[in-house]
Amino acid sequence: MGRMVVLILDSFGIGAMEDCGEYEPGDCVANTYEHIRNKVAISIPTMYSLGLNQLVDGTGIPKGAYGKSRLAHHGADTYMGHQEIVGSLPKRPAKRLMKDVHKDIVTSLLRKNFKVTYPFEDLPILLVDDAIIVADNIESTPGNIINVTADLTKVSFEYALKVGSVVREVVDTSRVITLGGPHTSVERLLAVVKKGEAGQWGIDSPKAGVYGEDYHVRHMGYGVNVQRQFQTLAESKIPVYRIGKTADVLEGKDLAYSIVNTAEVLQQLKEAFSKEKHGAFLVNVQETDLAGHAEDTNWYASLLEEVDNWLEEFIPLLNEDDILIVTADHGNDPTIGHSKHTREYTPLMITGPKVKAVSIGTRNTMADIGATLSDYFRIESTEAGTSFLNQILEG
Repeated sequence: MGRMVVLILDSFGIGAMEDCGEYEPGDCVANTYEHIRNKVAISIPTMYSLGLNQLVDGTGIPKGAYGKSRLAHHGADTYMGHQEIVGSLPKRPAKRLMKDVHKDIVTSLLRKNFKVTYPFEDLPILLVDDAIIVADNIESTPGNIINVTADLTKVSFEYALKVGSVVREVVDTSRVITLGGPHTSVERLLAVVKKGEAGQWGIDSPKAGVYGEDYHVRHMGYGVNVQRQFQTLAESKIPVYRIGKTADVLEGKDLAYSIVNTAEVLQQLKEAFSKEKHGAFLVNVQETDLAGHAEDTNWYASLLEEVDNWLEEFIPLLNEDDILIVTADHGNDPTIGHSKHTREYTPLMITGPKVKAVSIGTRNTMADIGATLSDYFRIESTEAGTSFLNQILEG
């Protein structure tokens, strides 16, 4: 047992999934990488040598194991994609606004002895224990997320999480987000309530001063059992680093580095990797997704080349038992005509001194990565996924 790195190139899709028509029929022509290379001269020889050549062109002799994965979560979502990668199988959510579910939430909160009031007579917004507000998330697609926003000068974040957990039990929206900060107040939060799209009513969080120093947040996905995810199962036994966006979207206790800049993400990985003789490194390169949202093929291509150059220098640092997996969480085709994620297959490019050149085929879920991590470190299996460890190792 040594070190295992999962490097997630956020949104690096390699072709639309067959079920794309069930979600966004117009996205069935999506192919993030193919369309970038058709628009921009790009050179990523290291990833090609790891099996990308076989995945996209069916040519070349890879130096490592390779395959691709279906998205088992519904849609194409960074948060849900990462939950899947570490071993969850998120349920299919429904779109619900607070106007649809506020009465059920009130019933459950009262049953658990929370105080609940309506601060606005005609709005489906709840005030819990005079310190926590339950409302629509007006920064997201209507019906996707309900926010539980706390005044952390009045209650602890742990207490706010109890309220968030009750809301999560009641609703079947994609996410419930519990958040808060010490530099706002419940009065200020209520003062910036505004109408969003399609019947949403929620807090203007930036205007309320929620974000900033000592800001706390916890995402709670529908059908996501954090206790059976790899990092939760492993963190009492081995060091588990969360670097980049994984620090924000994956639950964990320590060793979290929330970084956006690609060079800094990769440098932090290299430094952390050099400190440990064994451990797991869950790393997200977020700027590729930002380039997709910006519909900027040149920026996206330059980031892929930056990562590829770094990989060329990093791979020789792998010791005998170390394994590196390069993958993605969904697609974000910058040429598709909109700035949203696209439902695409994700690549699996795997290398290490003991990793053989072999195809592991098309995986039914990205949770196979989490299952493989658990298998490698010989800990309890994740909730979902099938390990491919024995398929990729020599002997």
